[in-house]
Amino acid sequence: MVSAPYLDVMTDTPSAPSLKVELAVIGAGPVGTTLAILAAKAGFATLLVDARDPAGEPPRDTRNFAIVRGSWRLLGAAGVHPALSGQTQPLMGLEATDGGRHWFGAPSVLFGTDDLPEDAKGEPLGQMVPAAALQAALDDLAAATPGLTWWRNTKFTGLETHPSHACLSMDDGRSVEAGLVAACDGVRSGVRTALGITTEGRAYGKSVFAADVKLSRPHDGLARQLFTPEGPFATLPLPGNRANLAWYLKTGAAETMAAMPPESIEAELNARFAGFAGPMTLDGKPLAYPLDLQIATSMIGPRAALLGDAARRINPLAGQGLNLGFKDVGALVDVMTEARDIGLDPGADTSLQRYQEWRRFDAATTAMFMDGVDRVFSNDNALLKPLRGLALVAAGRIAPLRRAMARQASADQADLPSLMR
Repeated sequence: MVSAPYLDVMTDTPSAPSLKVELAVIGAGPVGTTLAILAAKAGFATLLVDARDPAGEPPRDTRNFAIVRGSWRLLGAAGVHPALSGQTQPLMGLEATDGGRHWFGAPSVLFGTDDLPEDAKGEPLGQMVPAAALQAALDDLAAATPGLTWWRNTKFTGLETHPSHACLSMDDGRSVEAGLVAACDGVRSGVRTALGITTEGRAYGKSVFAADVKLSRPHDGLARQLFTPEGPFATLPLPGNRANLAWYLKTGAAETMAAMPPESIEAELNARFAGFAGPMTLDGKPLAYPLDLQIATSMIGPRAALLGDAARRINPLAGQGLNLGFKDVGALVDVMTEARDIGLDPGADTSLQRYQEWRRFDAATTAMFMDGVDRVFSNDNALLKPLRGLALVAAGRIAPLRRAMARQASADQADLPSLMR
């Protein structure tokens, strides 16, 4: 039996559960809701536990997600594409430039759809998708998906695991018996804590200043990143020749800048980056958020799997965080389906071990790679500058290396979950 010290344990709940399901998904963000929809579509009796109050005012979410090609296919399998028609911006290429001084000029690398395997569908590298629009589309699908039970305004409070199932309690007194629990409840996951799974990581001492801006130059669907000694500055294309920008600054500086008057923010941005991105004007209220690296020491527990931010929080340098979560979703659906089809228990240790073996190495190496890039490029070290410059030049000129980077960035690899291929 596993329980959390600060969570209510199931002994206070009725002996008969309110519901029995094959999969209980805790957390109804993009990762959790997508998993619940796809699992139900695959024939699994599924419960989605959602802490949001449908009667309350939804928080204003101005974020935009870079959804790479493989993840976009996964969302297509869930049925999301029609609801997002006209609200997305295709990503046609990625460009990275070292902004430090180099005797051979500013080195950069650019890769696009031509660097990916031939695709008869003509898919871009990915799509820029408004976070609020994505969540709304997923919510509508969750409400209409047969086999999916949706408990809204409900909070997970306790967990007991048994050889054949897990028992979960909720804050409203209801309980559920599930063959498998999917923890999609974010970086402060209550399920992860209840399972006794610890985390490792570090604080970067940095925050991200983020804002939507109107551009004076055509963005041509390119995501562009400039590495500066303070940290990266990135622009991600949005519809209407707008961009979502992210500027890495020391903790405190980003928060201070987000609180400045709009005209002062624009003056600072244009003084620093007009040469890179062209003159910019703000298009909405900016925000700032801290950067942390956090990785769970295990992605599985008895009758449970961690997905998305519950499993890891990584440097958002290349927009891989949510896409790693979608890879988790695709892998878990595949593992569950394959186990069921050969007569095995999808929630048993052998099935969960396969999920962890599939996902843990990819997620950990991506996290460490993003961490390493941030360390190497976010400084003006005289020894590192020429080396990183040569690395960017080599990546731009050596076609196999450039293609490998494009495949990794767009999640278009052979070992992807079936719904992402």
